[in-house]
Amino acid sequence: MALDLTSAIPMTTLLLFLLIQSPLASSFPLTVTDDAPSAYEVLQAYNFPVGLLPKGVVKYDLDESTGRFHAYLNGTCSFSLEGSYQLKYKSKISGIISNNKLQDLSGISVKVFFLWLDIVEVIRDDDELDFSVGIASASFPIDNFYECPQCGCGLDCVDGKVSKLRVKPSFASI
Repeated sequence: MALDLTSAIPMTTLLLFLLIQSPLASSFPLTVTDDAPSAYEVLQAYNFPVGLLPKGVVKYDLDESTGRFHAYLNGTCSFSLEGSYQLKYKSKISGIISNNKLQDLSGISVKVFFLWLDIVEVIRDDDELDFSVGIASASFPIDNFYECPQCGCGLDCVDGKVSKLRVKPSFASI
């Protein structure tokens, strides 16, 4: 019995169309295309300010069904905020995002005294952002994060003005 390729080709096209339209297709990760929102717009869609990421995100991927994401910078990035907090971003940042919550973070660390600690969670609580390093957390007003810091100079290089970071003075144990 000979295989009739004329009927096989339309069947493959139909199967491909059905796969693309199926609910399974929506569980595959979203990868950036020209018309996809930027990583900064995705942050805003989950109720976070853009300044949680430094300038220079070159691409990202997001699995909308789980919230698992990866953001990629064009290299490692470090800067100081108001001369006291030093932050380091690896070239790949990952975690899980949901409305008002970033968890299981990797790729971001802060220098506390003489130690570099990984920031593992960020929670938005009204107009505050709570940053956790696992053993301690600190809260900052959300308006400190309305603009993106730049690698190397943080917010100190924006229009030649030093932007002040307001800190709630308490660190709380978790």
